[in-house]
Amino acid sequence: MKNQIYFTSVQLGRHILTNRIVLPPLTRQRAAQPGDIPTDLMAEYYRQRASAGFMVAEGAQIEPRGQGYAWTPGIYSEGQIAGWRKITQAVHDAGGVIFAQLWHVGRVSHSALQPNGDAPIAPSAIAPQRVKAFIETGSGVGHLVSPPTPRALTVPEVKELVQLYARAAHNAIGAGFDGVEIHSANGYLVNQFISAHANRREDEYGGSLENRLRFLREIVSAVSAAVGPERLGVRFTPLFESTDQDRVYIGLVEEDPHTTYIEAIRLLEGAGVAYLSIAEADWDNAPDLPLSFRQAVRQAYSGRIIYAGKYTVERGARLLEAGLADLVAFGRAFIANPDLPARIANGWPLNTLRPELLYGGGAEGFTDYPTFHQTCDVEPSETA
Repeated sequence: MKNQIYFTSVQLGRHILTNRIVLPPLTRQRAAQPGDIPTDLMAEYYRQRASAGFMVAEGAQIEPRGQGYAWTPGIYSEGQIAGWRKITQAVHDAGGVIFAQLWHVGRVSHSALQPNGDAPIAPSAIAPQRVKAFIETGSGVGHLVSPPTPRALTVPEVKELVQLYARAAHNAIGAGFDGVEIHSANGYLVNQFISAHANRREDEYGGSLENRLRFLREIVSAVSAAVGPERLGVRFTPLFESTDQDRVYIGLVEEDPHTTYIEAIRLLEGAGVAYLSIAEADWDNAPDLPLSFRQAVRQAYSGRIIYAGKYTVERGARLLEAGLADLVAFGRAFIANPDLPARIANGWPLNTLRPELLYGGGAEGFTDYPTFHQTCDVEPSETA
């Protein structure tokens, strides 16, 4: 077997994972309308990829205001819960372990996606830059739009949102998920509270780093109480710099990202959550995370650490061998290769991704990627 380090077992929360290859949360925008309901087609997509040691389903908005892109699934209605239950059953029948990602986009939305056409909500009334929401303009068609200036949340509304996260976590377990991941990355709502660029509040949720981390701390506490810390993970995007300012995740590069995120990670350590997921910049020529930061993460956190961000098999193996990561996530490669663990184990070539089919649509570019055995006579352009 090639790449043996990926195929050693590891414990994550209640589960013994058979390999260290992760399917990360990947937005695909194929929920059924009306109602943003997970579908049978989505169940087939996840079933195909259940050989991953660990899976996190695409982000699911915890309430209607949490949506920033048309056709993404929710996890707040009975219909959505029933749809997800088909997905988790398919994954479990195939021997997989799957968590739900709890998502709220905050200000990265548009009035067309909000109940009653209201303004999106955020920690402060500051419009995001260099980011677009996606709205439906007709059946199966839509376009990117600039988010408007959001409305700042009141303190009681912030506390209500904390409980909505806990309710969504409860819904996820009811839908058969093995646990939940709090989406605290990519410039969305929790990240907006953490960031001094998006959070200019002067109350208990703003100002000092301790206050800016309060929303995350309260969500972690509430979700842990609802489902147990061993069923909980948190995802961050700790950006340190950018060589391409137009590609920065909504501009949220903190003045001192090392201190900001190590403090956030210490919060997770104190709460005893099962894992930490770090999503790195994934565009071409993006800056790498400093080694000193990776080492500080490992020193601060004793749970399982997942890294994602355009990883090659070789680059991921180096992190595993150094003890800086416990699992490695492969996004684009897993989309195009439903049997990715087998390809990594055998050094088989990879299918080529069709990026024009990533978002929206049906089976094409979603469930029609062949396994190696289905296409071993085809000459792919990449190798594992």
